Amino acid sequence: MRNRTKTWFLFALMLGILVAIGGVISASSGSAIWIILFTGIGLISTAVMYWNSDKIALRSMQAYAADPQQFKGLYDMVHDLAQRAGEPAPRIYISPTQQPNAFATGRNPQNAAICFTEGIMHLLDPRELRAVTGHELMHVYNRDILTSSVAAAIGTVIQGAAYMLMFSRNNSNVLFSILGAILAPLAAGLVQAGISRDRETSADHDGARLTGDPLALASALQKISGGVQRHPMSSDDHRVKAASHMMIANPFAGKIKNWFSTHPAVEDRVDRLNQIARDMGQQP
Repeated sequence: MRNRTKTWFLFALMLGILVAIGGVISASSGSAIWIILFTGIGLISTAVMYWNSDKIALRSMQAYAADPQQFKGLYDMVHDLAQRAGEPAPRIYISPTQQPNAFATGRNPQNAAICFTEGIMHLLDPRELRAVTGHELMHVYNRDILTSSVAAAIGTVIQGAAYMLMFSRNNSNVLFSILGAILAPLAAGLVQAGISRDRETSADHDGARLTGDPLALASALQKISGGVQRHPMSSDDHRVKAASHMMIANPFAGKIKNWFSTHPAVEDRVDRLNQIARDMGQQP
């Protein structure tokens, strides 16, 4: 509940930034058309990203549908946890990459997909893989794809509005326009990253509750973190960037713990999971 409240607060902050930029441009141009225009662009962008999120993410990772016979254990695991949650089971895909990672995507639980890389299938034991599956399923059941799609759409519109602010001909304060054009996208990026981190934290918590095994998820995250450092993805690949915020671990090597990170630090996640284990009567 605390993370959901924080997420809604961050959304309100993003909208506040957008309205402020629109207000400045409208004041300088003498027309409110820009606020209406930005709102329309935001709604269209959100709809397109939301409706096609699964296709975009799966294509970016070159994922293929998992064969039910070849991956029978994985199918049984996903369907068992979905039944435990009282929700429909998502489609299952495999990405042919050596980096250990996983992500869930789709506009709702009825049209969702969960993707595992070949690397994570080889790295984790069945207990750890089950814990990761629980985490990804909770992204689906918490409607986190809608949340991330809306945040990304608003962030994109803010960037466009800030660019327009900088080149607004009727704006008498050039310095203010330049500062606004620079700082507004930075602020939106910080807020968007904060929303993503909150959703990851919630999925850790809810996934651990679903599987009843927070220690397995903590162990999996530590293994995945090491695997990412050994097999990093290219941050210059825009296709991978499109799905990176959905993955259970940041797929790019380097400094992870910063304000613009879409994922909480692994150490913090492990500490929280260990505390959940203690609350459940388990000894880390």
